[in-house]
Amino acid sequence: MTTLAGANIRRHRGGFAGMFVAVFFAALLVTGLGVLIESGIRGGVEPQRYAGADVVVGGRQSLDVREDIDQPFAERAPLAAGTAADLAALPGVARAVADVTVPLTWSGRPVEAHGWGSAALTPYAIRDGRAPEGPREVVVDDAQPARVGDQVPLAHGGITADYTVVGVAAASAGTSPDRAAHVFLTDQRAGALSPHPDRVAAVGVTGRDGISADALADTIRQRLPEVDVHTGRARGDAEFLDSGGARTELAMIGASFAGTAVLIAMFVVASTLSLSIQQRRREFALLRAVGATPGQIHRLVGREVMLVAGVAAAAGALPGFLLAGWLRARFAGAGILPADFALAFSPLPALAAVVLSVATARVAAAVAARRPARINPVDALQEASVTPAGLGRGRVVTGLALGVAGLTVSLLPAVVPGEAALAGAGSSAVLLMISVALLGPRLVTGAIALLGGPLRRSGSPALFLAAANTRGNARRLASAITPLALAIAIGSVQIFASSTVAAEAGVQSREGVTADLLVTGGAGGLSPDAVDAIARTPGVQAANPVARSQAYFTRQEGDTTSTLPYAVQGVDPVATASTMDLKVVSGDIAALAGPDTVALSVDAAQSAGARVGDAVPLRLGDGTPIAPTLVATYGRGLGFGDVTLANETVRAHTTAGLDDYVLVRTEAGRQSEADAALTTAGFVTTDRDGLGAAGAAERDAQSWTSLIALSVLLAYLAVAVVNTLVMATAERGREFALLRMVGSSRRQVRAMMRTEAVMVTVIASVVGTAIAVPPLVGVSIGVSGQPVPAVSLAVYAAIVGTTVLLGLVAIAVPTRTALRRHG
Repeated sequence: MTTLAGANIRRHRGGFAGMFVAVFFAALLVTGLGVLIESGIRGGVEPQRYAGADVVVGGRQSLDVREDIDQPFAERAPLAAGTAADLAALPGVARAVADVTVPLTWSGRPVEAHGWGSAALTPYAIRDGRAPEGPREVVVDDAQPARVGDQVPLAHGGITADYTVVGVAAASAGTSPDRAAHVFLTDQRAGALSPHPDRVAAVGVTGRDGISADALADTIRQRLPEVDVHTGRARGDAEFLDSGGARTELAMIGASFAGTAVLIAMFVVASTLSLSIQQRRREFALLRAVGATPGQIHRLVGREVMLVAGVAAAAGALPGFLLAGWLRARFAGAGILPADFALAFSPLPALAAVVLSVATARVAAAVAARRPARINPVDALQEASVTPAGLGRGRVVTGLALGVAGLTVSLLPAVVPGEAALAGAGSSAVLLMISVALLGPRLVTGAIALLGGPLRRSGSPALFLAAANTRGNARRLASAITPLALAIAIGSVQIFASSTVAAEAGVQSREGVTADLLVTGGAGGLSPDAVDAIARTPGVQAANPVARSQAYFTRQEGDTTSTLPYAVQGVDPVATASTMDLKVVSGDIAALAGPDTVALSVDAAQSAGARVGDAVPLRLGDGTPIAPTLVATYGRGLGFGDVTLANETVRAHTTAGLDDYVLVRTEAGRQSEADAALTTAGFVTTDRDGLGAAGAAERDAQSWTSLIALSVLLAYLAVAVVNTLVMATAERGREFALLRMVGSSRRQVRAMMRTEAVMVTVIASVVGTAIAVPPLVGVSIGVSGQPVPAVSLAVYAAIVGTTVLLGLVAIAVPTRTALRRHG
C-alpha cells in the first residue's frame, strides 16, 4: 500500500503539493501559537532592581482559579511591614530587605522613589556624595541629569516639593535598572509618602553561604505559605506587575487563537483534500470497478495523506518559532507585552503542532474519502466525468441544524441579558461557518441559479460556458468559495465586534459626564491633599475624585468556577450627583458609603445574580475580599465601569494610592475662572470630552491583540485561498484543451475564467457577509440595545476587496499557465 501511495503522490504532484502547502502553514501557525502558550507558563522579564536578592517575596498576586488560568490582580498585593523581620528570623537567611516604591514626577517625568535601605537589593552604591539623612534629601541614580547640591522638584500626587541632591548612586556591574528612573529618599520619608504606610511592596532575601536559592525558597514557602516566593527570572514578576499579567495574557491569547487556528486548519485542509480527491474521481472509480474494497480506498488515501502531511508538518514547525518571535515583537509594539518580555522555547510546541496537523489531515482524509470509498462501482464510473451534485442526507441535516443553532445563539442578547448571551452571539459565527461548509454545494447551486440565467441569455459564448461550468461543478466551486467566505466572515466579526463595543462605551462616557472640567496631575495621579486643593479652588462647586482599578467576581456554575474581571471606579457619592449620570435603573448611588456598599451595572448584577439589598462577594484590585451590599444598578457600565464603590475603598487598594482624575462642576458663569486657577496651581484641565471610557485601555489592548492575531490567521487563509484556487484552476488543463479543439479562442477561455472568478468572489463575499451579520447584530443588541453594529465601510471594503483581489489573481495566473501548456 505504501508503494502505491508513493506512486500516486508522484503522479499527482499538483494536488498533493496543495495539501503540502495547507499542512505546512497549519503547522507553522500552531507552532507559533504554541510558543506563546508555553511562554505564558515559563516566559517573563529578568529582574533589574531586585537582581541582588537570591529570593524575592511578594504578596499573593493572583487568584487561584480551579480548572482555569489563575487570574492576576491588577494592583500590587502588599505585604505586612513585619514580613521582613519574620523572614530574617528563618534558618539560612543572611538578610531580608523590605522595599517601598512611591510614584513621583520630576519636572513632569515619572520616577520611582524608594527608601535608601532597599538600595542593597540591586545593589546600588554611592558614587558621589552620601546617603540621604533628612526628609528633603534625595540620592539620584547616575542616569539622571542632576549632581550633588542641585535642587530638584519632585511631585507626589500633584503636590510638588523641592529636594536637595546629596548623593549620586550607581548600580553594580551587570545590572541596569533602566525600566524606570529611580531616586532614593530616607526610609522614613518613603514610608510617609507611601499610600500604604503599614505595608511593603516586596522583601528581597539573601541566603547564607552554601544555601541555594531554591532551598531558601522552599523554607520560606513552608513557613509562610500565604505569600508568593520567586527565584531566578521569576523575581521579575515581583518587581514588575506587568510581567505576571503578560504571562497570563500570553497564555490566553495563545490558547484562544490556537483553537481558532486548528479550526481554520481543519476547514482549509479538508477543503484542499476534498478538492484533491474530486480531481481523482476517475482513478477511484476504476479502483472500485476492478474490485478495490472501501477499506482499501480508505487505507490508500490515509497512507498518502500521512506521507505528505508528516513531511509538511515537520517542515512547517521549524519556521513557527520565527513566527512566535514576530508575534512577540508585534504585541510588545502594541503595548500588550513589556518590551523586555522573553519568550520560552522548547521542542514541545513543534511536537504538538506536528501531531495536531497530521491528525487534522488524517481526519479530513477520512471524511473526504467516504464517498469514493462507499459508492457503488457502477455509479462511480458514471460520476467519473461529472461532479456529483447531491449531498448526503446526514450532511444536509447537520448543516441545517448548525445553521439554525448559529442564528438562534446570535440573537440571544435580544431576549437574555448578560455577558453569557453576548459571548454566545460573538461565537455563533463558528456554527454558521461550519454550516456553510457543509451546505456549500447546495448554497452554490442556488446562487448559480440566480446568476446563471442572465449569463446564459447574454449571447456571449464565454459567459454561456462560465454558467454551464459552474452549474455542473458546484462541489468544485464550493471548495473555492469556502476559504474566501471564511476570510471575510472572520475578519468582519473580529474587527467590528470590537468596534461596536468601543463605540457604545464612548457614547456612554460622553453622555454620562455632566461635569464641566476634568482635572489630572499630568503624568501622575492626584493625592487626597491635591483633591482638597482642587475642591477649594474659587469657582469650583463640586469636585468628584475618581480612582480606577479592577474588581473580580467569582461564580460557581455546577463543577465549573469562573472569575470575571470588571472595571471599577471609586467616586464621591455626594459629588457624583452633579458630575456623573450613570443612568441609574434601581436603588440610589448616593447610598454608597465605605466598603460595605456597591453599585453594579445591570449586566454585572445579572451575571452575579444580585438584586438591590443583596451582598455581592468581590475582590478588589489587590485581591482584598469584600462583600458589600448592592445599593444601586445602572445602565452605563461600558462607559464608567461595571462596579462603582466609594472612592476611599478603591483608592486604598491601588498600587499608587492616588486618584486618576477629578470631575469638577463649576459655579454658574465661573468655568473660565476655575480653569485658569487650576492651571496656575499646576493641574492639567480638559473639558468633559477628555474623559476616556472605563476599561478603554483594556479594550484597546484586546483590539490590538485581535488585530495582530487576526492578521496571522488571515494571512494563513490567504495562502489557503490561493492554494485552493490554483489547484482548482490548474487541474482544468484538459478542459481548456478540449475547448480550444472545438474552436474556442484563448480570449474566450480567459473571458470564461474571468467570469467564473467574478462569480466565485461575488458569492464568497455575499456568503461571508451573511455569516458575519447575525453575530454582529447580536453583539450590537447586547451592548447598546440597537441592532446596527458600528461598521466602518472603509474597513469592510478593504476586507472584501483584498479577498476578491486574491481570488481573481489566484484564478487568472494558473489559467494563463494552463493555456500555454494545453492550448
